Amino acid sequence: MDRRAFLAGAALAALGTATSAIAAPLGKVRELGVLRVAVYKDNRPWSWRKDGKLAGIDVDIARALAKALGVRADLAELVADESADDDLRNGVWKGGLLGFQPADIMLHVPFDRTFAARNDQVAIVAPYYRESFQFAAAKGALDVNAPPTQYRGRRLAVEIDSIPDFYLIGAFGGLLAKDVIHFPGGTEAAMAVAEGKADAVLASRAQIEAVLHDSGATNIVRRIGPLPAFASPGWDIGMAVKENSRNLGDAVETILAEMTTSGALNAIFEAHGVTYAPALAAG
Repeated sequence: MDRRAFLAGAALAALGTATSAIAAPLGKVRELGVLRVAVYKDNRPWSWRKDGKLAGIDVDIARALAKALGVRADLAELVADESADDDLRNGVWKGGLLGFQPADIMLHVPFDRTFAARNDQVAIVAPYYRESFQFAAAKGALDVNAPPTQYRGRRLAVEIDSIPDFYLIGAFGGLLAKDVIHFPGGTEAAMAVAEGKADAVLASRAQIEAVLHDSGATNIVRRIGPLPAFASPGWDIGMAVKENSRNLGDAVETILAEMTTSGALNAIFEAHGVTYAPALAAG
């Protein structure tokens, strides 16, 4: 993708600019009065610029966490690197190219044991959502619940180089490969269906629901069951703190549990048109 090509091209020029700043544990956060939170750049509906200001589910959660800790939220936009492992290094425990300073906590991190085991510089905590992919289509364009082999000849929108992209291009002997239309992100792919520029979309459920909410589109229907031979059953999303900041992670988990019980977490998702789905790891 373009942002990754940019990072690769800038690597030599920026070598050595990574900061040695240390993400703060709980006591230091309270002493400084600031919680620095890393959120992904251009990751709608989680974190993106709306009318020039940061907005999204993760942005609202970050501000709620800071408020509960009695400090100010300092939101830092992190450009996605080649892998989530790279993002943890850049966002939490070391710092990144172009001078990105490590945050005290990073949101939208895969909550997965294997992933956590190979990233021992951080502690992955507070699973707060269960994400999954969903197939949706414009009314009358196709039978959204039919076998995908019947989608041949329709305009199928996906995010480029994503799991949905690989599925639609490679499944069924490549039968649908010529029908796939690529977009920079899943939100853009879903918008293409809402605007009549594509017949169907395979994207995350949150992306599709947010587009339906923000656009007011009523011409999109969603598939009820899973797609055949689709490898991803969904995944949990959590947060990450530096290994030496586990007490901050413990405090955040307590706050998140209170937000879940009170309904505050659900209200944040609802405000963005996304149905709250508890992470499986949350119990």
